[in-house]
Amino acid sequence: MRYIETFKDGDRVSDIFLVKNKTLAMTKTGKEYENLILQDKTGALEGKIWDLTSGGIGEYDVLDYIDVHGLVTSFNGTLQLKIERLRKVSEGEYDPSDYLPVSRYDIGEMYSEFLGYMNRIENVFIKKLLESFFVEDEEIIKKFKSISAAKSIHHGFVGGLLEHSLGVTRLAGIFADTYEILNKDLLVATAMLHDIGKIKEFSPFPENDYTDDGNLLGHIVIGSEMVGEKIKNINNFPEKLSSQIKHCILSHHGELAYGSPKKPALVEAVALSMADNLDAKMETIKELFDSKENAQEWMGYNRLFESNMKRTTI
Repeated sequence: MRYIETFKDGDRVSDIFLVKNKTLAMTKTGKEYENLILQDKTGALEGKIWDLTSGGIGEYDVLDYIDVHGLVTSFNGTLQLKIERLRKVSEGEYDPSDYLPVSRYDIGEMYSEFLGYMNRIENVFIKKLLESFFVEDEEIIKKFKSISAAKSIHHGFVGGLLEHSLGVTRLAGIFADTYEILNKDLLVATAMLHDIGKIKEFSPFPENDYTDDGNLLGHIVIGSEMVGEKIKNINNFPEKLSSQIKHCILSHHGELAYGSPKKPALVEAVALSMADNLDAKMETIKELFDSKENAQEWMGYNRLFESNMKRTTI
């Protein structure tokens, strides 16, 4: 099969894709059409079914695998697929592993580096807390390595949570080595734990959607509760330290408007929110660049950055 990342404007396509989303829309002239998000392990592509009455368009639904025939076109610098024919395929016609977007980095190597930060923690209580998550709890470890960091926006792929958590932890280490005002153990530990609630906020692939708890509570509250439960099992864990760790998790989005129930009140919480924001935005820009044709320098106005982003060329 040909993967989405290899498609170019004008390519004819005849391949199987996973349907991540579909919506009914309407043209300016009042004609209905369907908008699809098609996915394989290399990325996603918007698909358009302009003629819903065509005999070549079969029945399908979200999370179905469909055999698609169509033409790749470019609209405002973004590739999309004009779908001419499609049919829902049966198990055995596809390999599910071809359709799960996966981190470009090796999961095992990332986790080994991640644990290296834990092994350098000096505070015995913090180290025990981290070990209870990332060494002793096999269910958490399995989910942490596979769950995405988001439904969309950034790190929305298998291993995305691990990749993002490692990125934030790397930055936390750099910040702590640069600014002596920071408590390195507290900052690094909360960087490792800041998004742990996402293992309960999101369902596994291929669905990768919000769970009931994800919708009702969100990963910030879930993560704080998970930390609290682990701390209960560690004898004589300092209450003050428990509150500081929970505060960093609860405030890591930085602003109430961004979903944090508290604004940062510790210098480590300020640094954590900055590290989280930086890693998320760098990945968002990378994914934006990857979604455009290589020859395109200007990306067009982006609502997240409130700017027309440009690819750097020197």
